[in-house]
Amino acid sequence: MSGARISALATLRGQIERIETAEVVRQHDRVALGHNEADAALKGGLARAAIHEVFCEGRQGAAATGFVMGLAGRVSAQRPLLWVRQDFSEIETGALSMSGLAELGLDPRRVVMVRAADVESALRSSADALACDALGAVVLELWGDVRQFDLVASRKLTLAAQGSGVTGLMLRMAAQPLPSTAETRWMLRGAHSPPDAAWSAWGAPRFDAELLRNRHGPCGRWIMEWKCDECQFSEPSTYPQPVAAAPAHRPDTAVLQRRAG
Repeated sequence: MSGARISALATLRGQIERIETAEVVRQHDRVALGHNEADAALKGGLARAAIHEVFCEGRQGAAATGFVMGLAGRVSAQRPLLWVRQDFSEIETGALSMSGLAELGLDPRRVVMVRAADVESALRSSADALACDALGAVVLELWGDVRQFDLVASRKLTLAAQGSGVTGLMLRMAAQPLPSTAETRWMLRGAHSPPDAAWSAWGAPRFDAELLRNRHGPCGRWIMEWKCDECQFSEPSTYPQPVAAAPAHRPDTAVLQRRAG
């Protein structure tokens, strides 16, 4: 084996070792999501300086986008958020609503949008952004199964995140999960949100979140509710249901029985 190949193999082994042993560093830099069972499975919360994948079917794009925004809001720590998406994404799923972000409790002024002409540009922009420690999080939104996002591309994003401390969130629309270096992998579906106690407005957003892969803990599936005021997830709230009032002048049962006798 030539010296160049030996050197390249040693470099690759070193990179893999950094990824596999990164738990020691990340254990001290996790952010709690607010949902007790999910945080327990995640050993205290979502790891910063790592890549996390969120998958969804084509019709669940809005739910997955809201969930990713919630994750980004938790890990970004009031720093700017860079959102990279392909230029045709607005045709498929619509544009991101800045007023919608505000309703979720997130500051739209911290969100920077990047429209990439193709997958290669999106990957390159995301890798460069992940290397910038001034950001709080980078969201890369890709539509469909793309051959360019392979294990090598995933490893490149992971190394950039580990080097800067920035968290990467992969939003995969209508795609099948493939091997990657992601810390976690989620499958998102929308969940029913009952109206609030006043019965005059939409209820809090709820997500059917299934943790398909967890590098350092168990997997699970939970209904996670987003608290817009607290900007965190939680267990589903119990909404009071209206009940009919009892009749004010109801005859005594014993009296009716005596009369019937």
